Amino acid sequence: MRIYETGFVLAPSLSEEDTENIIAQMAEIVTGREGRLIKQERWGKRKLAYPIKRFNEGFYVFFQYEGKADIPLELERRFKQADAVLRYLTLKKEIQVAGRQKKKASAERGTAREASKEEGASGEGLAVSESLPEVK
Repeated sequence: MRIYETGFVLAPSLSEEDTENIIAQMAEIVTGREGRLIKQERWGKRKLAYPIKRFNEGFYVFFQYEGKADIPLELERRFKQADAVLRYLTLKKEIQVAGRQKKKASAERGTAREASKEEGASGEGLAVSESLPEVK
């Protein structure tokens, strides 16, 4: 199973009860499709970078969950149906792959540094210039 992060912005004109109902429905989709909700963040009302549907603010919510590929598809289908959802975005997290690449890259850099230090210590590979006359 993969890890996904979905963020969505709700209309600020909704009551707190309606906002909670929508968030609960979306969280229920994740658990109902055999997914596991890892983290749920509610940032609350924030100013938007640009007006969306004549709103200058939006209620930001983020889900981080683990599950199959059908969960983000179902969430996006529901987001399209709901008028209260202004924007949404789903990202696929690849935590394990990035860690391997990072370790490999740092190992390669480390060997390159060691090689340059050894060349500098032995004096080989370095061009030593003769003393240049002073420029006045």
